[in-house]
Amino acid sequence: MANKKYIKQNAPFIVPTADGKVIEEHFGLASNGDAQLSIAHMVAPAGWSEPFQIPEFDEYTYIIKGKKQFIIDNEVVILNAGESIKIEKNTRVQYSNPYLEACEYIAICLPAFSIETVNRES
Repeated sequence: MANKKYIKQNAPFIVPTADGKVIEEHFGLASNGDAQLSIAHMVAPAGWSEPFQIPEFDEYTYIIKGKKQFIIDNEVVILNAGESIKIEKNTRVQYSNPYLEACEYIAICLPAFSIETVNRES
């Protein structure tokens, strides 16, 4: 039997969170051990935010529903549904959803997201 040339993801890894954010990693370190890339489907509830961080990976975000706020090197950038952004590695950034509705989006990290390389500020 030949090796399959694809991986169909039927059961993404659900990342445990304490802030109400839903994170379903389809590919990456937590889901299939891939350190090269991570792809996650996320829903950030209204009022959600994370601390500032300086990730050691490029992060691409595509907004499906709602909107999301980014503070990138002290510049506020707001993305709406249908918009996307690439934030280069080693850039200080804060992600938040200060709005009244949840924000649904896809995040892709190159190399894969890891808690050791996200470098969140305390």
